[in-house]
Amino acid sequence: MLTFRKEGIYCEPGKFYIDPWLPVDFAIITHAHADHARVGMKNYLCHKLTEPILRLRLGIDIKVQAVDYSQELTINGVKVSLHPAGHIIGSAQIRMEYKGKVSVVTGDYKLQNDGLSTAFEPIKCHELISESTFGLPIYNWLPVEQINQNLRDWVQNNQREGITSILIGYALGKAQRIMKALDGLGDLYVHYAISRINQAFTTSGIELPAYKDIDFNNKPKNFNSGIIIVPPSLFGSNMLKSIPKSYTAICSGWMQVRGARRWRSADAGFAISDHADWQGLLTAVRESQAEKVYVTHGFKAEFSRYLQELGIQAEEIKTEFGVEEEIDETVIQ
Repeated sequence: MLTFRKEGIYCEPGKFYIDPWLPVDFAIITHAHADHARVGMKNYLCHKLTEPILRLRLGIDIKVQAVDYSQELTINGVKVSLHPAGHIIGSAQIRMEYKGKVSVVTGDYKLQNDGLSTAFEPIKCHELISESTFGLPIYNWLPVEQINQNLRDWVQNNQREGITSILIGYALGKAQRIMKALDGLGDLYVHYAISRINQAFTTSGIELPAYKDIDFNNKPKNFNSGIIIVPPSLFGSNMLKSIPKSYTAICSGWMQVRGARRWRSADAGFAISDHADWQGLLTAVRESQAEKVYVTHGFKAEFSRYLQELGIQAEEIKTEFGVEEEIDETVIQ
């Protein structure tokens, strides 16, 4: 049912693409991160909570059809439905059924329920196209409650010392998780890129903690031991360095192996990810009962080889999907 073309993942009988990286006539979008949702498609289909972010990033006049989870459509004889991926708000797995065969494209996903995104839904299928961003056994996340408590403890320790807490997390998904985790600990200040995305969500009825915008055009003031959340592109910038009495923490799954990245100069690191960890990936594959698994971005060679050792047919697929922490989320189309 699915082939892999230069434009992206293609459903041949349905004549549509999933998260294509080149312009096509019809694109089904799993979620609104920049590596999965690109400009130039004639028609977009996505979950209704993804639509406002697509319009914010790609243009208000794009042609979008938005649907609910589990709402079934028929596209050129292919039954199509979107199901929760648990990655970020509105993220979806794409289920396709044609002549008795079921294929599922997960997009990015996680099995942990962060209390903000709709929880991941396992889907049985014949073939599964899965990410493997953190497809190594070393990547195993703490429970969400423990992660949040660690964040709160760090911020409260800083507050006792009169220190402002700066947290680095990508603007769509991670920033909202951080806000929710730290709600009630003091004033929350966010970069304008995060604020614009927050506004798009609140228009869709998503409730977020109260926050204030940061104006970096003015000389940073003393934030009175408050909490500042900014995208990764600002890490190490003079703007952040000029904030008096502050500590900086990186919130990323890559912090599970600290020191291997450019972020080693941060004051703290928290392994917070919106992707599945090693056990989450294995669980998703097992629960799908797929006969064949295509592994996309991340540690795809290692993960596919391990699946083969388990007796599951697995194959690496080259895509142009990336990792959100590497994308400049301050640039909104």
